[in-house]
Amino acid sequence: MIEELFDIERIAYRNSPIHRLDARVKVIITVAAILTIVAFPCSAGVYIVGGMIFLYCAGLWAVSGVPPGIYFMRLLLILPFGIFIIIFQIFFENPYFTVFHPVVALPFGVQIFAESVEFASILGVKYLVCVSFVILLSSTTKMQDLLEGAGRLGMPAEFTLVLGMMIRYLFVFAAMFRRIKNALETRCFDAFDSSLPYRYRLRELSYTIGTVFIRSFEQGERTYTSMLCRGYGRGSHLFITKKPLRKGEWLLLGGTIAYFAGTAIGGYALL
Repeated sequence: MIEELFDIERIAYRNSPIHRLDARVKVIITVAAILTIVAFPCSAGVYIVGGMIFLYCAGLWAVSGVPPGIYFMRLLLILPFGIFIIIFQIFFENPYFTVFHPVVALPFGVQIFAESVEFASILGVKYLVCVSFVILLSSTTKMQDLLEGAGRLGMPAEFTLVLGMMIRYLFVFAAMFRRIKNALETRCFDAFDSSLPYRYRLRELSYTIGTVFIRSFEQGERTYTSMLCRGYGRGSHLFITKKPLRKGEWLLLGGTIAYFAGTAIGGYALL
């Protein structure tokens, strides 16, 4: 996970039309896509609407020049957080259907309903579309640009300051963890090596976690002292300059929202 953190930021530093877009445009597009697919009724029209929005996301991904393998790798990392909830839906009745037809009977009185399978597939389409746009946003936007874009969109100054410090020292913590990990590897320590005694591995991992915690605490104290010396106080905030959107960005933003709205309206019409 730590290595993935560095990879996310490294890929975001690439150069492409999507990477060069203002972070506000990408944030608004992501939020608009999520609202469009989530607000659409749970019906068969979701497949068409979700497919159209996903094709748009795929087009942006192709323009960004990021390899498709990165998308699938990150999708596999995110899927477990929602796929189990989606799978469990096939065993329960949901409020979107009035009549349920069992298709499979399992032991202990558990049944799988055809309508529940359809509902689970609808949730899967919505989940896939939402996650795809979030992956696109994180893969093409630097964390600092994302923070500044959120600030320009109206995020409170207190939030941007706290998030800015968290983002900055998240990488400091990651570098610290990497040094400790390299030190353990040079000593031929592997937590998953079954040839080593279990209690020994558990003890070394406990020492490592304690070391990381103490170093993080000490780093936080030094950072806070340095901030106080530089005038940090209740009125401090992250300085964000004003940056107007370019004409092309306005056109892309307006065209995207019109596309999402047209897709949703067309889906409603099909119902």
